[in-house]
Amino acid sequence: MSELFGTLSDGSPVHRWTLERAGVRVRVLSYGGIVQSVQVPDREGRAGEVVLGFPGLAGYLARPEPYLGALVGRYANRIAGARFTLDGRTYALTPNEGAHSLHGGVGGFDKRVWDVEPVGHGLRLTRISPHGEEGFPGRLEVTATYTLDEEGALHVAYEAVTDAPTVVNLTNHSYFDLSGSGRAATGHELRLAASRYTPVGPDLIPTGELADVSGTRFDFRTTRRADSGYDHNFVLDKGVTAAPVEVAELHDPVSGRVLTVATTEPGLQLYTADHLGEPFAPGQGVALETQHFPDSPNRPGFPSTVLRPGGTYRSETVYRFGAR
Repeated sequence: MSELFGTLSDGSPVHRWTLERAGVRVRVLSYGGIVQSVQVPDREGRAGEVVLGFPGLAGYLARPEPYLGALVGRYANRIAGARFTLDGRTYALTPNEGAHSLHGGVGGFDKRVWDVEPVGHGLRLTRISPHGEEGFPGRLEVTATYTLDEEGALHVAYEAVTDAPTVVNLTNHSYFDLSGSGRAATGHELRLAASRYTPVGPDLIPTGELADVSGTRFDFRTTRRADSGYDHNFVLDKGVTAAPVEVAELHDPVSGRVLTVATTEPGLQLYTADHLGEPFAPGQGVALETQHFPDSPNRPGFPSTVLRPGGTYRSETVYRFGAR
């Protein structure tokens, strides 16, 4: 089911699509591939909103910087100095966080209108990112498929092909608040299958180290509260996998709602949303961004994000909801 959600200043219409299955309802916008709403039941069977979003298009246009629910790319997370070198050639990107590139630049995928078509119990979103968009090389054909399975789990799968060597790193930037009531998510409990993380400098650029979480506040191998102060990439123990593997569990003890995350990706960025800004309170949501590592194009020791002609970028993440 689709409906008109608003119109951009250039007259482009933005539509909202609704998926519903097994008691889960998901709403997706053609603008930015944004997951605008996810409603799931608590332990008493009462439906509640579990992602942060704006009620209208104006909110997303006025406040793009939190990337609420957005499909971000061409490169999720940060690239230091807004530049990288590939095959001996240096590419200058559009800086949008100080001197650095964040989530694809000023005009990243989160600010583009995608073509949307229904497919089975889901949606297929497509767009072509032209060569040179935000400084990235290569004409990139991108497909993102959002599907609800028979148990109400949301599958987000990406594919991309290019006509020239480039770098690609895509993710969904939803902020989860499993309370369903707008209560701060700092009371949520988190478990991550990650024995290492990537320390960062003052600009949140990785130092290149893969540090052991043992004895630090980054150790979520045993479930504990996810409080404030996190905007860090965790090195998932499983590495890159062909099929999604469960790597995270988020639990709200009050409502009983549980979110498990499975992914093919080697990293997960935990962001506790300390700087969301109005109308949201600090810590109101928790972002669990499955991805390759920040600044990988400048870090040969990190898993590669290079995509070449003839190859296909593939990534899939599954968000499974329950209650206990």
